[in-house]
Amino acid sequence: MDNKGFISVEFLFSLFIILIVAAGLLVYSQNTINSSLNIESDMRHRLILDNVANTINQVDSQGEFYSKYLKLPITDKNYVLTLDKNKLIIEYDNKKGEMSVPFIDSYSSYKMYPGRIYVIEKTHEGKILIK
Repeated sequence: MDNKGFISVEFLFSLFIILIVAAGLLVYSQNTINSSLNIESDMRHRLILDNVANTINQVDSQGEFYSKYLKLPITDKNYVLTLDKNKLIIEYDNKKGEMSVPFIDSYSSYKMYPGRIYVIEKTHEGKILIK
């Protein structure tokens, strides 16, 4: 007896639908993973911004000549922190976040880079100095 296989139209149609659904799930899961990684990175940099702002506020709230060391953590993305007047700005991957640091009187605009240790001190004039 001669056994020949055949593929029905219903089988091809169901296989095609399964492939479309699988491709859609793959794209959706990839977008979800990328979104969660972006959120994690944004939160990590936001926490760095909050930590630096809190440290500056702690130094400012203490008396004259009070100082505190601050080491900026190294992350997977390079960032730059800028203190300009009463704004603290973080920039990374064409993104920018800023936080207001009220009542801060700094000598000038400061740029801070990851992996470095900074001394934040309040001078006798009541101004914030970052070394």
